[in-house]
Amino acid sequence: MTHYGADCVGCNGITATGTTPQEGRTIATDWNIIPAGSEVMINGNVYTVEDKGGAIQGNVIDMFAGTEAESVERGVFFAEVFVKE
Repeated sequence: MTHYGADCVGCNGITATGTTPQEGRTIATDWNIIPAGSEVMINGNVYTVEDKGGAIQGNVIDMFAGTEAESVERGVFFAEVFVKE
């Protein structure tokens, strides 16, 4: 897992699905792996795939963290991911 903020380079405050990203809800994935709208459970919390990014390819998930500074503080971590069906 990586993190991103609404003020990242190239970000405009709106996700690729047209929503306003929200911490604790919004994640970005490679839509070829986990499509937009999918619900994903990570560490007991449910997130919704609402975004994608050019750097998000394969088995990488980018969690929305509010600001870019907060995303840097949270860093990178590994977790089991469950896609709800």
